[in-house]
Amino acid sequence: MQNINQFLQGVQLDKRTAALLTGAACGAGALVVVLRRVSDHRQTMGKLQRARGRRTESLQRAEEAVLRYKQSHPTVNSELILTLPLPELTKQLQEGLLSPEDVFYSYLEKALTVHRNLNCCTEILLESFEHLKTLGSNQEGLLYGVPVSIKENINYKNHDSSCGVVCNLDQPAQEDSVLVQVLKKQGAIPFAKTNLPQALLNYDCSNCIYGQTVNPHNPKKTSGGSSGGEGALIGGGGSLLGIGSDIGGSIRIPSSFCGICGFKPTTGRLSLQGVRPIYRGQKSVPSSSGPMARDVDSLALCMKALLCDHMFSLDPTVPPLPFNEKIYRSSKPLRIGYLEDDGYTEPSPSMARGVREVKALLEKAGHTLVPYRPPRINEIIPELMVKGILADGATTLMEKLKGEPLDPCLRPQFIPYAFPKWLKKTLSFLLKPLSSRGSTVFSALCGVGSVQNLWKQHADVEDYIHETIAEWRRCNIDVLLCPVIGPAYNFLYCGKCTTPLSYTMIYNLLNFPAGVVPVSTVTAEDEEKLKHYKGAFQDRWDKLFKQAVTGGEGLPVAVQCVALPWQDELCLRFMKEVEELVKQSRE
Repeated sequence: MQNINQFLQGVQLDKRTAALLTGAACGAGALVVVLRRVSDHRQTMGKLQRARGRRTESLQRAEEAVLRYKQSHPTVNSELILTLPLPELTKQLQEGLLSPEDVFYSYLEKALTVHRNLNCCTEILLESFEHLKTLGSNQEGLLYGVPVSIKENINYKNHDSSCGVVCNLDQPAQEDSVLVQVLKKQGAIPFAKTNLPQALLNYDCSNCIYGQTVNPHNPKKTSGGSSGGEGALIGGGGSLLGIGSDIGGSIRIPSSFCGICGFKPTTGRLSLQGVRPIYRGQKSVPSSSGPMARDVDSLALCMKALLCDHMFSLDPTVPPLPFNEKIYRSSKPLRIGYLEDDGYTEPSPSMARGVREVKALLEKAGHTLVPYRPPRINEIIPELMVKGILADGATTLMEKLKGEPLDPCLRPQFIPYAFPKWLKKTLSFLLKPLSSRGSTVFSALCGVGSVQNLWKQHADVEDYIHETIAEWRRCNIDVLLCPVIGPAYNFLYCGKCTTPLSYTMIYNLLNFPAGVVPVSTVTAEDEEKLKHYKGAFQDRWDKLFKQAVTGGEGLPVAVQCVALPWQDELCLRFMKEVEELVKQSRE
C-alpha cells in the first residue's frame, strides 16, 4: 500500500510539473509573439522614419539650392517661364532663348511651394542637380531641358518605389525604369517623385508613409489617385509634364479632379519595365503608364518623345511604332459614339452636363454623334473587372499590407477583402434581395477559385473585348465620348465608393486608349440638381457617391475620350478637338 501511495504521489507531482512546464511553454510562446510584434513594429517605424527623413532632407537641400540660384541669378523671369506651354518652352530651350538652368530652378521653386500647400511630392531627386550640369549643349532631344515629375512607383536608380507600402521601403531601385532612361535620352530632367495611395489600388492619394495629398483647387477635397501626386503638382503649377500609371483610372481620375489633361495609352505602347505594381502577374485588367500635363499638345509631344528607337531598343517587347503625326494632325470629320450614363453608375449632374455640352460643340463643328452603351455592363464589372484584379481573393494584396497600419482612405475598401470566403459568400447571398450590386461584388471578392476558372476568366475577357469592338463596328464609330468621375471627392470616400470606377476601369479591361480633357467647372445649378440625385440602384453606394461629390462648386469638370486599341494618336487627336472647341466656345 505504501508503494502504491508513493507511486500516486509521483504521478501527481508529474502532472503538476507537466502543468507548470506547459504553462511556462505557453508563456514563453506568447512572449515570443509579443517580442516579434514589438520587433516588427520597431522595424516598421524605422522604415517610416528613414523614408520621411529622406524626403525632408531632399526638400531642404532643394530649397537651399533654389535660394543660391536666385541670389546669383536675380533677373530670371520665373513667372514668364511658368506660363509657357510645353511646346513653346521646348522651342525656346532648343533655340537657346531660355537656359535649362533658369527653367529647372523656376519649376523647382514652384514645386516646393506647391508641395508645402498640397503634400504632393515624396522626394526631390537630388541627382537632377548633377544631371542638369551634364546636360550640355546637345539640344536635339525633344524634351531638352524640361523638368519632369514621375509617380513614386516608377523606378529611379537608388530610390524606393514603395507603392505606398512599408514593406517596399529600403529597397532602392537598381536602375532607372525604361521610361526614365528615355526621358533622359530626350533631354528631360526628372526632378521629383510624387505621392500615391497605399498599395496603389485606390483612387485617393494617401498612405501612412507620406500622408494625404490635397486638391489644388480646394484643399478640402482629394486630388484623386492613384497618380494623385502628379495631378496635384501639375494642377498646382509645380510641374508641366509628369508620368503616371493607370489600372482603373489612375491617370484619368486625378486629371479630372485636378483640372489637367491625362492620357492612358494602349497597354504595351509604352514600356512598363521598371514601373512597379503592387503585385505582378495579374493579366485580366492591364495597367498602362502615360503622360499628364496642362494641355493635349504636351501629352502628344511626350508620347512622340517616348515612342523612339531608344525605347524600342531598351525594351524589345514594345512594338516599334513611332508616333503618327499625320493622324494626330488630321482634321477629318469623325463619327463619335457618346454616352452620358453607363447604366451602372448614374453620373453626377456636372459629369453629364460636360458630355452634353461637348456633344453639342462637336455636332456644330461637323462631326456625327451616335448614341452608345457598353454591352452587359452590370455583368462584366463584378465578373471581369473585380474578379480580374482580385482573382486570388485579394490574398496577395493582404500579404503586402500585413503588419502595417491601414491608411484611413484604404481601410473601408480593404476590410471586406479580409473576410473569410464563407462570409463573403454568405453576405453575397443575404444581399441578393437587398442590393444586387453588393451581392455580385461580394461574390467577386471570393476570387476565381482555381487555375481552370482563371483561364476561363481570361477567355471571357477576350470575348468581351471582341464583343465591344463588334458593337463599335455596328454603330460605325471612330471614337467615344463619355463621362469621367468627378468632381473631386470629399476626403475618405474613395475607399467607400468604388462603383463609379465603371467609367474608367472598363477601358483598362478592354485595353482601349483613353484620355481626359477639362471642359468646364461645377456650377451652382449642378449643386442644386445634385440634391435630387437618387442613383441608378438607389443603394448605399449611390448615397455615398452623392455625399462624395457634394460641395464641388467651382471645381473642374472633364470628359473622357476613347479609341480602339493601338489608335492612341486618334484618341489624342479627338482630345485635341475637344480642347480646341471648348476653348473657342469661351472666346
